[in-house]
Amino acid sequence: MKKGLLVVLLLAMVLPFAFAAGKQEAPTGASQSEVTEIVYWQYFYETKKDLMDKLIKIFEERNPDIKVTQQTFPYENYNTKVASSVPSGQGPNVINLFYGWLPLYIDSGYLQPLPESVFPNSRIENEFFPLVEAAKFDGKYYALPTAVRSLALFWNKDLFKAAGLDPEVPPTTMDQMVAYAKKIAKQDKNGNYLQTGMTLELRGQMHHVLREVLIRQFGGTPYNADSTKVTYNSQAGYDALKWFTDLETVQKVGVPQYMTDDVTAFSAGKMGMTIDGSFRLGNFNKLKDTLHYGVSELPEMNGVKSNFASFWANGITSTTKGKQLDASIKFLEFLTSDEVMAMWLPAIGELPAKKSLALKDEFKNDPTYGPFIRGLDYAQATKFIDENEQRMVWINAYDEVVLNGMSVQKAVDQAAQKEQAVLDAYYSKTR
Repeated sequence: MKKGLLVVLLLAMVLPFAFAAGKQEAPTGASQSEVTEIVYWQYFYETKKDLMDKLIKIFEERNPDIKVTQQTFPYENYNTKVASSVPSGQGPNVINLFYGWLPLYIDSGYLQPLPESVFPNSRIENEFFPLVEAAKFDGKYYALPTAVRSLALFWNKDLFKAAGLDPEVPPTTMDQMVAYAKKIAKQDKNGNYLQTGMTLELRGQMHHVLREVLIRQFGGTPYNADSTKVTYNSQAGYDALKWFTDLETVQKVGVPQYMTDDVTAFSAGKMGMTIDGSFRLGNFNKLKDTLHYGVSELPEMNGVKSNFASFWANGITSTTKGKQLDASIKFLEFLTSDEVMAMWLPAIGELPAKKSLALKDEFKNDPTYGPFIRGLDYAQATKFIDENEQRMVWINAYDEVVLNGMSVQKAVDQAAQKEQAVLDAYYSKTR
């Protein structure tokens, strides 16, 4: 897997990545010779970059002997930059990663375990939501989040009203959600959608909904207890994929990639409902003059509530040593503090990763953040090995059924076989 990851990522490079960190001035109160410089990487997301700039300034004022340089890259090129830089020691010291990428980064030797003297397992597991255990491998944590995410239902109040629905009352069951979506969806005489009822975007959050929400609501589980075996090749898995593919073929509530993606369609007022994370609040709030929406917990089915939780986590690269390691640990402590988490929520819309902070009444009962926070109570964080490959098995299964006429059972069995091969390739080397 290690060689495979490097080949895939490095083939994408036309020229070696030239690390460009300009000459930095020492923070006030420290001479240049006394300052330890570290580099922080994250993918570019405007609100995150802006907040991190502010956080770095606060950190440097308190730690005048440390200089932190933030660098951001387009999401699409992020892994390629890491693959071309970290092995040579030219990349970041502290890096922000989607938790589903961690196994590949660990397997490739890009990350070092967090020091237990500073981040003991007992402290992490007492303070953080249990879902952060998805960053624990062979008994060691390799990264920690500032914030976590869960999913919620966004609905367009104007489209609800136009369809004769109460704009202040969202659906509470999956069947109700489909019924509402059918009332909202509109097609022209050629069958082209003028507006859709709900999202079907597996390339977005719906592959998580299919795996961790629908399968569980139909009475199954996607994996065994230690996530080493696929278990959705079952009646629950077949029922879940049939229910989902029927949204396009039978219920006629929409199509995948409508207006390119669900975020674009919902933002344009052309989609009645979408399922997304709290991080999307910032985008939608910028459109408050034209987009009037509400947020609610995900609808239940068969009396079962379920949700998917995820997070981006900060880790320390394996080539970071000496004073840079000490400075990186101190910076990571700052990024996982209650103070930073409290700043992160209103600025980014992501939820505090520590239970004591997120579950405060002021957050849990908030009309906007509350549905996401309450969803954490019954959310699952898939322990991905290769998040991209594990997403593609569901995209391909959907396409096989809808586009190629394959039976739902065969498509699910085929997906399970492919995903099991991904899990086996990883765990055969680590166990």
